Amino acid sequence: MPAPGALYRRALRDAVPVIGRSRRPDAPPEVELAVAGVTVDRAHLADYDRVCGFRLSDRLPATYPHVMGFPLSLRLMTTPEFPIALTGVVHVGNRITVHRPIEAGETLDFVTHAENLRPHERGRQVDVVLVGSVGGEEVWRGVSTYLGKERSADGGGRRERGERPAPPAATAHWRVEPRVGTDYARVSGDHNPIHTSRLGARLLGFPRPIAHGMWSKARCLAALESRLPEAYTVDVAFKLPVPLPGTVAFSATPAWDFALHDARTGRPHLVGTVR
Repeated sequence: MPAPGALYRRALRDAVPVIGRSRRPDAPPEVELAVAGVTVDRAHLADYDRVCGFRLSDRLPATYPHVMGFPLSLRLMTTPEFPIALTGVVHVGNRITVHRPIEAGETLDFVTHAENLRPHERGRQVDVVLVGSVGGEEVWRGVSTYLGKERSADGGGRRERGERPAPPAATAHWRVEPRVGTDYARVSGDHNPIHTSRLGARLLGFPRPIAHGMWSKARCLAALESRLPEAYTVDVAFKLPVPLPGTVAFSATPAWDFALHDARTGRPHLVGTVR
């Protein structure tokens, strides 16, 4: 697997005017990146389980292969041909399909590619697809949707928004401490300073660090863990960031819809479904 630290340094260098690379291709790169023979570090898996609230088990949580293959996707996103610069990119959605349970003793092969570059009212979106296979059989698939913000011809004016619906009744309240940002960065390899540094967050327009979206998704799945089927698709849309520290309200319905809201204001952080 590529080293994430070097890839983040490349992305920061590319963001510097003059010495950085100016790139805005009109199509995703026509390339797949692959790594074979990826094994599970059980100590790392246990650390991940603790950080995200899963029970300790040799069965991989649905979100764990995303962490295993993330350096490969990051390598794709830092190629000159990728249509959105990594610095400032916004993770707006993630869909994971678990075809069958994956055990810690299995060896996975990962392949990643980008597809479906499309316009958005605030810029452009692209999907990064990561597929995990065992012995040639696809067992896991993740699709992460990223938004690259760009100025529009009309100045990027905001749409008029209607009245926000009342949040659903909370099933649980979770206090999210600042260490969630640093702990998840450690176990995921995603060291974006927006999650770990007050200064880094301020440079990107936030008064304080925000939780990783994939931590929020994992924490919701951990709350549903005892009821999840062996094969399913879990789809989430990331709404507003979870500030650190903060308190969130988790809600879930018998129809497998779930959400995170700000416990005080009711502002939505995440909405998701399991099917």
